[in-house]
Amino acid sequence: MSGILYLVATPIGNLEDMTYRAVRILQEADEIAAEDTRNSRKLLTHFEIHTPMTSYHEFNKYEKADVLIGQLLEGKTIALITDAGTPGISDPGEVLVMRCYEAGVPVVPVPGACAAVNALVASGQATRRFAFEAFLPQEKQDKKERRRMLEELSRETRTIVLYEAPHHLLGTLEDLAKTLGDRPVTLCKELTKKHESFLKTTLFAAVERFREEEPRGEYVLVIAGKPEEEVRAEEASRWEQLSIEAHMKQFLGEGLSEKEAMKAVAAERGIPKREVYQAWLEVKGNAE
Repeated sequence: MSGILYLVATPIGNLEDMTYRAVRILQEADEIAAEDTRNSRKLLTHFEIHTPMTSYHEFNKYEKADVLIGQLLEGKTIALITDAGTPGISDPGEVLVMRCYEAGVPVVPVPGACAAVNALVASGQATRRFAFEAFLPQEKQDKKERRRMLEELSRETRTIVLYEAPHHLLGTLEDLAKTLGDRPVTLCKELTKKHESFLKTTLFAAVERFREEEPRGEYVLVIAGKPEEEVRAEEASRWEQLSIEAHMKQFLGEGLSEKEAMKAVAAERGIPKREVYQAWLEVKGNAE
């Protein structure tokens, strides 16, 4: 029988957030795979955990995953930890988990701290639906992809959760304000740590603030999604520029029947189906 891969969440700042179960799993595992062994050594020492440790990070995530899978298939139990928080969230752990499923190795989560969830629930923004995007691509590395993602986020109606480092915060806020407009945002800083703070403001106001103030600490940005009424207004405006005839032909060209096309046009334009039916009858009558 194969061993088990445990995904063990660790504190994101406050060591009191370590769970009893997490400590036990780390003590009992055959090996701990850590994103940064030097950083994790401090945590393990604090909780008197002496389990052997190996590195598993962004730059060895594929080849090392093969090694770890081999050990798991031999029956070893491995605990995966990240620098802080829940492994697999915006880190290389996702690769190892996928490989485990391919190899038939059981994966067991050991829940605990997660910066994205902590920020979201304490942000004062809507929490029922949200989109987590981690870090945006840096402009110097992939300007085109960053622009594409920002454009995509500008249409997102769910609450948006992003991570950002202090030295990139202002540039990201400026790009968000330019693309998304003046949306409500909560800037969550240094979660669970001594200087934890929550600033609920707007993107425009945040830009002005950090043009004058140097950001310090790690940030999670929780941004309000695009209002549904704004989306509906934009759709209505778009359909106003497109005649019912052209709209019908668009769906007919996609292979829909007249009945299906009428239903689709009515739904997209937010009008009764009989209105579409009457307009289409006139078009057909004029054509005859």
